Amino acid sequence: MIVKGFASAVHGVHATRITIEVNTSTTKEFQTHIIGLPDNAVKESVFRTDAAIKNSGFEPLRQRVVVNLAPADLRKEGSAYDLPIAVCMLAATWQITEDRLPDYLIMGELSLDGEVKPIKGALPIAIQAMKDGFKGFILPEANAREAAIVKDLEVYGVQNLKQVADFLAGKAELTRTVADPRGDFEQAHQSYDVDFSDVQGQENIKRAMEIAAAGGHNIILIGPPGAGKTMVAKRLPTIMPPMTLHEALETTKIHSVAGKLGHNGSLVVQRPFRSPHHTISDVALVGGGNHPQPGEISLAHNGVLFLDELPEFKRTVLEVMRQPLEERRVTISRARWSVEYPASFQLVASMNPCPCGFYNHPDKDCVCGPGVVNRYLSRISGPLLDRIDIHIEVTPVSFDELTSRSRASESSETVRQRVLEARKRQMERYENWDGVYANAHLPSNKVHEICGINPAGKTLLKTAMQRLNLSARAYDRILKVSRTIADLAGSDSIQVEHLAEAIHYRSLDRESWGS
Repeated sequence: MIVKGFASAVHGVHATRITIEVNTSTTKEFQTHIIGLPDNAVKESVFRTDAAIKNSGFEPLRQRVVVNLAPADLRKEGSAYDLPIAVCMLAATWQITEDRLPDYLIMGELSLDGEVKPIKGALPIAIQAMKDGFKGFILPEANAREAAIVKDLEVYGVQNLKQVADFLAGKAELTRTVADPRGDFEQAHQSYDVDFSDVQGQENIKRAMEIAAAGGHNIILIGPPGAGKTMVAKRLPTIMPPMTLHEALETTKIHSVAGKLGHNGSLVVQRPFRSPHHTISDVALVGGGNHPQPGEISLAHNGVLFLDELPEFKRTVLEVMRQPLEERRVTISRARWSVEYPASFQLVASMNPCPCGFYNHPDKDCVCGPGVVNRYLSRISGPLLDRIDIHIEVTPVSFDELTSRSRASESSETVRQRVLEARKRQMERYENWDGVYANAHLPSNKVHEICGINPAGKTLLKTAMQRLNLSARAYDRILKVSRTIADLAGSDSIQVEHLAEAIHYRSLDRESWGS
């Protein structure tokens, strides 16, 4: 007897329908064969399903069973095919009816006692199931809220194989899981544990972070240990525009594929903040591996990627970020497959100015020898620095600033309102531009069109480049940042004061820096 059921395979952040065909035949050979390009985890499903069927109170298989996973030329990976294979086996041996099988997509890993364990990628699978016209999706209870984000699909979370078998046999009903993603989104998307009001002093740094948030600019903070670089960086998401529902769904798909949502996880409503350690490998950063998984740059999609102590990262790790920073996506190609992950993140980096950390410190002397500061900075390649719009030096906070309560620091909510006004101007400006949502995304060939400056501004910029020894690569970046500063000021044109402030934010482009 042949029985067909349906499962799904996740490729990148998208899912593909998999047809599970089970054929039983009466022979002296009681053996199960799985074909259709399965990996080792899928092949081992034979032992898990056999034990789960027996321990769930069903008759053990006493036939020759062939399981085909179609399409046969697409590699099947992971243990999430256990549940649909077991259900199809029960139907093929007449222990349950197959009438309901075509209406439901089924996924789940089985333990030996029949318990259903969580899977990865429940959200993209649910989205594809809805597109393919399935009535419902049966999956582990721990993933049910995540899949229930797809409102036009009946989602049933189950705990064990017996529940699924009884439901398909018409002996019992399952409770549908219902979620309200829009309600969850509205309630929680502006709730943060940290706030900009926690930061005492550092007004110039907070101003630079506000500009970075308003224009989507990458930023690097250079300063001695304990100056507050990490503290300020962690608060950047609190002043960025709240995620739209579309961005939240897109981000949730990536975290679902990576298995980062956890049990009973639902919509990701806050902008991600990822801070990998400097010992990270290039594969862990950009994604890939034998079983392709999103890397840190994709997990930071629509959020912030914070690289603390940037020069301590391996150079090969930093270099792989160059293309994703420009294209806002990463493509991982191998001999037989290619997968693409979104990677539209905002880079925030921090570093000490030198190995000892006290170059340019107002009170402590730098003990590094001649040329050491430049060699330390040279660990970061010029092309990578070229993709960072704002360079800002961080100085230590004085005792008086730390203890003074005469002037309250602005809250994140106050700063965010100014950022939202600036972003609104940019959205109107780039309304008909494909892929451009903020000033930082502006292509080089459009900079002069959008970031025009008056004769006084040209004179200032020319003088700055000559006297401060600014490199040529700073030119476009200064204009883009100037445009953002003008947007924050509500100005339709870039004024001289906007240019002057933008020039101030190019510390590392000065050829005299560190010499």
